[in-house]
Amino acid sequence: MLTRIDLEKREEQWLAAYAMRSSQSRGRIYAEDEHAYRTVYQRDRDRIIHTTAFRRLEYKTQVFVYSEGDHYRNRLTHSIEVAQIGRTMARALGCNEDLIEAICLSHDLGHPPFGHVGEATLNELMRDHGGFDHQRQTYRLVTALEQRYPEHPGLNLTYEVREGVVKHDTDYDVVDAREYLPDEQGTLECQLSNLADEIAYNTSDLDDGLRSGILDSVSVRELTIARLALEGMGERQDVDLSNAMLRYRFIRRLVGMEVSDTITATSQNIEQANIRALADLRNLGHNVAGYSPAMQQLNKELKSYLFKSFYRHYRVVRMATKAERLLADLFNAYVLQPLQLPPEVQQRVQTQVEGLHRVVCDYIAGMTDRYAIQEHKRLYDPEERA
Repeated sequence: MLTRIDLEKREEQWLAAYAMRSSQSRGRIYAEDEHAYRTVYQRDRDRIIHTTAFRRLEYKTQVFVYSEGDHYRNRLTHSIEVAQIGRTMARALGCNEDLIEAICLSHDLGHPPFGHVGEATLNELMRDHGGFDHQRQTYRLVTALEQRYPEHPGLNLTYEVREGVVKHDTDYDVVDAREYLPDEQGTLECQLSNLADEIAYNTSDLDDGLRSGILDSVSVRELTIARLALEGMGERQDVDLSNAMLRYRFIRRLVGMEVSDTITATSQNIEQANIRALADLRNLGHNVAGYSPAMQQLNKELKSYLFKSFYRHYRVVRMATKAERLLADLFNAYVLQPLQLPPEVQQRVQTQVEGLHRVVCDYIAGMTDRYAIQEHKRLYDPEERA
């Protein structure tokens, strides 16, 4: 049997000098005994998977609401895809796979129902009460809101996983690392998780857009990155990407291009910066994980296309508008009459120093799309049983 000590010795042998070793973790907020055969990051990953918040991701919107069908990504499948991409890049670069997996699986725990429109709506509703940001909410979940241990609030995750949450830096994230040495760069595992997230949502949104018919094959083929992918597949430039088998191959090719470029570019950046130890990486002043300049341009074009043709498509906007109204109705109903809240939530209102609005916000943020829709019916439809 391999013990934790054996696994830590393997890390010493196999991980790159700049990688984060389990035995060198800065520890947990509350002291705990070490596990017999799991490293600290393996335990963190398992704790995240067993949370209520992680299970609820199955019915939280990525782009399409659950009622649109079972074939589209949700927050849970997205998180799994991010973790898979993250592990691949970590393995190629000699990083700690368990650490990056824990960061990737936790990165969306704080997302409210209905995706980014849900976040924007809650932020507006909470404008005079501290606002709302899904990244801060993720941190609140893992440090306070998930109550699974009698000894302490939250999951008591290691410093490096919590740091990965607060330093998660993509186009859709707001970094607030004041309590985590903001002048210090995150571990390479942290940096790579940001890119894994971006690669996953860009390629999967393109896939879901094609599957749904919102994106058409002709306009997608005009993207430079699409032309390069089709060329690498040995396909003609006028192929029909609505064909399921061809679309699968196409998306796999795109993911492979993005991941391979990130691994190569990051490796070159590490060499050029003369990174020989974790301290060198943390003190560098900028991230070393990234795309090549050429891939950055390709992704810029892809993101612009998705924003204009997918995220602003009338079908997506209609659902987003419905979601705004629904969440505002729920929020205002609870604030106006808190006795409509479940007893355990009412108890939080009475005992928490954060106030009614924050407790209501936490409650709504924890809802799935499905539950929010059902709750709206219960509150506003006289014929619906409470």
